[in-house]
Amino acid sequence: MSPLISIQEPEEGARPQAHTSRVLALGIDLGTTHTLVSIGQQGGVNVLPLVPGDGESLPPSPLVSSRVGLTLEGQVVWGREACTLAETFPSRVVGSFKRLMGRGGGDPVAQDFPHKVAEESGRGLVVCLEERSFTPVELSAHLLAGVKGAAEAHLGYPVNQAVITVPAYFDEGARQGTREAARLAGLDVLRLIAEPTAAALAYGLDQGLEGLYGVFDWG
Repeated sequence: MSPLISIQEPEEGARPQAHTSRVLALGIDLGTTHTLVSIGQQGGVNVLPLVPGDGESLPPSPLVSSRVGLTLEGQVVWGREACTLAETFPSRVVGSFKRLMGRGGGDPVAQDFPHKVAEESGRGLVVCLEERSFTPVELSAHLLAGVKGAAEAHLGYPVNQAVITVPAYFDEGARQGTREAARLAGLDVLRLIAEPTAAALAYGLDQGLEGLYGVFDWG
């Protein structure tokens, strides 16, 4: 459901580069379980292969695990490194934290969360990972920063803007938290798109097609 992202063609007479077009923004499907990143190029949408395969014969995977972890040395890791850490220290790795965005400690989602959560003065709801705690915004920022860095390494140049999909149930507080997470990760959010809307856009329903369509967010 990655949204189509505009690109900028090189100026006339410019020296050819390794990439013939510059991506203005990343399309990020910030999923609860997995995250994908896309770019719009040559009239289509390409999902970036950000995670190397486990074996040399495997192609890079476009799926990034939406997990963040804290190593014994106090380093924050994300994606596959967090998954590896979870095999030995599951209490130091958290996923599904997007569900906590914009919620308080008394919310049923927070109360049923598999990790310890608390409310701290001046920070609000936090997730406790052993000796440190993180707000949902901070966890999302670590994930987005990792995804941004991996995308830039793949593209070969920096990208500082993004269009991000969010659940349709996100209220303004959760949407603002997503914007703040992106800002902390060094990304300017051009637009937040509800996931069902992104699905409709992906199939061209914004191009004036006539008819009755059912759009399902099979989350």
